[in-house]
Amino acid sequence: MKKRCAWVGHNSKPLDIEYHDEEWGVPVHDDKTLFEFLILEGAQAGLSWTTILNKRENYRKAYNKFDPKKVAKFDDAKQQKLLQDRGIVRNRLKVAASVTNARVFLEVQKEFGSFDKYIWGFIGGKPRKNKWKSMDQIPATTKESDFMSKDLKKRGFKFVGSTICYAFMQATGMVNDHTTDCFRYKAKP
Repeated sequence: MKKRCAWVGHNSKPLDIEYHDEEWGVPVHDDKTLFEFLILEGAQAGLSWTTILNKRENYRKAYNKFDPKKVAKFDDAKQQKLLQDRGIVRNRLKVAASVTNARVFLEVQKEFGSFDKYIWGFIGGKPRKNKWKSMDQIPATTKESDFMSKDLKKRGFKFVGSTICYAFMQATGMVNDHTTDCFRYKAKP
């Protein structure tokens, strides 16, 4: 039996296990996928990641496969429709933030050539491989996530506090926070 990070316990759902084994900590450089994680991490604030994973396919439908150009055009009527969609987190502030974030995301793409180039710049373009022996050693924030959060907010992004930014960094493989006893720690991304 494979040894996994403790957050994927014996009672974990198959979706959590699949996410851990195949996505979490794998470096992402595709702008559309980075946008997806930006929206999902913001939606997750105050909720469990399992809740978001269970709603992920619904988000993909509701958010036009996370096409930032389409999401940026969501008007008030579309946002009201999203607030009626039981398949996503129906929080007015989070829905509005996703549209704002899409617009700012496009501005960042224009300025830097890609969101990937911008966001990976916070860690020098290469994933950081930490050496945590247990989950309680893993921080909720780092100086890099603090700096990322501050810059994102300055640009107009919403729901991008330092804790959300660090979760984003973990999800997109900017940091490898698999514990050293996890089979994914040494796996090639």
